[in-house]
Amino acid sequence: MTLSKTEIERYARQIVLKKIGVIGQKKLLRSKVLVVGAGGLGSPVLLYLAAAGVGTIGIIDNDKVEISNIQRQIIYNIHDIRKSKSLTATNKLKKINSDIKIVTYTKRLTKSNINNIVKKFDIIADGSDNFKTRFLINDYCLKNKKILVSGAINKFDGHIYTFNFLKKNTPCLRCFMPKIPNNNEENCERDGILGPIAGIIGSIQANEILKEILKIGQSLCGFILIINSFNLSFRKVKLKKRFKCLCND
Repeated sequence: MTLSKTEIERYARQIVLKKIGVIGQKKLLRSKVLVVGAGGLGSPVLLYLAAAGVGTIGIIDNDKVEISNIQRQIIYNIHDIRKSKSLTATNKLKKINSDIKIVTYTKRLTKSNINNIVKKFDIIADGSDNFKTRFLINDYCLKNKKILVSGAINKFDGHIYTFNFLKKNTPCLRCFMPKIPNNNEENCERDGILGPIAGIIGSIQANEILKEILKIGQSLCGFILIINSFNLSFRKVKLKKRFKCLCND
């Protein structure tokens, strides 16, 4: 692969970084990332991955844009209300970077379709809004040795996890939360959410995905990054494998 003059100009500020360079940019252009959920977390993840030149981006979301989404789901505007999130996000990303490939799924990720969809991608970005989907993605990525970068937000708080299941002795989501809570939905309508925390967590997710593609920096794998935007506190907590967890099988 040879970078065109336009690509060199587009990605110049990344290419000049010694840890990336032309070789790193080629890695990004060859990479394939699936973003599950095109909402508060998925919006910044998608925007930054597209701008960085991730060559193939998948988007899966079955929802339509609502006016209450716009407060934090920054990829949309008032003219997108009642439109498909996946299709609308795709159109926005094409305007940012028309050279990358975008694969769009206007459906919900389920047990019956996860293999056909996820197997096509190298890294999965989980921005889903319910624990059932989170556990489904975790278990699939664990079984099939995928890299999973997961984010979660509520009120003023956010968590980020990287699970690199290509490596041995990697803990998984069930090591932190063995079972789905009784309240499966992470309900922004009930609990509320400060818009910028979605941008903060989603942006860090994108940062960690790019690092995993490029194999640079210190991986978040084996840790949980916990951010409270109310007090502006950041904690990086060691996540250990839990005895009798799926990841020990």
